[in-house]
Amino acid sequence: MPEGHTIHRLAARHLQLFAGRRVHAESPQGRFAEGAAALDGAVLRATEAYGKHLLHHYSRGLVLHVHLGLYGGFTDGVAPAPEPIGQVRLRLTTRRHWLDLRGPSACELLSPPEVEALRARLGADPLRDDADPEAAYARIRRSPSPIAALLLDQSVVAGAGLVYVSEVLFRAGIPPTRPGREVDAGAWKSLWDDLCELMREGVARGRIDTVHSQHLPEVMGRAPRVDRHGGEVYVYRRTGQPCLVCGTPVQRAGLAGRNSYWCPTCQR
Repeated sequence: MPEGHTIHRLAARHLQLFAGRRVHAESPQGRFAEGAAALDGAVLRATEAYGKHLLHHYSRGLVLHVHLGLYGGFTDGVAPAPEPIGQVRLRLTTRRHWLDLRGPSACELLSPPEVEALRARLGADPLRDDADPEAAYARIRRSPSPIAALLLDQSVVAGAGLVYVSEVLFRAGIPPTRPGREVDAGAWKSLWDDLCELMREGVARGRIDTVHSQHLPEVMGRAPRVDRHGGEVYVYRRTGQPCLVCGTPVQRAGLAGRNSYWCPTCQR
């Protein structure tokens, strides 16, 4: 599932392509035909990313909500648009550009109250100026749940997925199983600040890189990591490989229905 930096990049990309333009909307697949008919001819006013949710704000008070889930994805290009291939849930076109959406877990029009309800149930997004990290910590410091599970809970922190959570905990030296109530205010501030910085870099680069300069492949004399989920990382999907800092084999175990990755030496 795409993490929050990807959704923020998509919001910026879609605004660049369609801002202030009247769009033609259709649903070649047919599953969003009614919504596409309502959008057809509307003007895109703004886009917004909140955690892993993407919102398009159109004229007529229309708001398109998309959650890509595990399998969703966008493609776009310069007009004219090609013939639809596969299950295209939504196609947007102007005289200059086209945009296709396939396989989302959510593609729907929301009313203003529904948009506010969506925002209200989401936690602090490290990439938004209106994020409230203290509200997130208020929940964390009372909880006996593992800190990794809390950071993955989108009602606590919105946008961070397994890659960012695994990596920010490694960089902080905190094991993923530590109860939230044992994370003090100073440790939380460091976690939040690091998460904000890493995710902003993800927006800028279009990939997830979390290693410090001294642990880059060219410095350590190792082969670059090859993985479709991102760039250079410390523990994510490196089970059994030596920790880049101490050499201890990276561990993996199930946690809150997800895999968890950590170094048992660096994260005591």
